[in-house]
Amino acid sequence: MLFRSLSRITFAGAIYLSLICILPSFLIKYLNIPFYFGGTSLLIVVGVAMDTMQQIESHLVMRHYEGFLKRGKLKGR
Repeated sequence: MLFRSLSRITFAGAIYLSLICILPSFLIKYLNIPFYFGGTSLLIVVGVAMDTMQQIESHLVMRHYEGFLKRGKLKGR
């Protein structure tokens, strides 16, 4: 049962990634839309942007917790 669910999720993800990679070529060839990014570069740009946002968020959360812990130590003195 787990294998079946995992296979379906993997298949859906593979179809989605294939469509994202093919979409720029389709836009350029059939619709004559000047699209300057390829599918792979588009995936890389989105992945880097998401990772950067996650790192910024974790830094802000950690900074908030450090401030909270410092205030707690000062109250105990």
